[in-house]
Amino acid sequence: MNSPWHLYLMAVLYIFAGVMHFIKPKVYLRVMPKYLPYHKALVFWSGVAEISLGIALCIPQLRALAVYGIILMLAVFLLVHFYMLSGEEASTGIPRWILILRIPLQFGLMYWAWMYVSL
Repeated sequence: MNSPWHLYLMAVLYIFAGVMHFIKPKVYLRVMPKYLPYHKALVFWSGVAEISLGIALCIPQLRALAVYGIILMLAVFLLVHFYMLSGEEASTGIPRWILILRIPLQFGLMYWAWMYVSL
């Protein structure tokens, strides 16, 4: 366990976010873009992906793969963030300024992951 503490913080955050897909699936189903099919399956598999990638971050042999997977996953999740900006129903009542702020935050999370690609 010679990796920095913030790597493990990131791992815990992704594992927690993934578990929430199973505890509160309706939250995630409400924000799924209408143009995507199989909403329940997408929520399920995105939860599995977040948990798996969070665990993989903690395994040195899988870390680089996990980093690339997280960056790809976050890029795909941008679809949801932009969809939520498309209208009142899609925003689920979240203020527009918060929805706009989430987009650069997503790129910040990508950069955070990228910092660990060579660990």
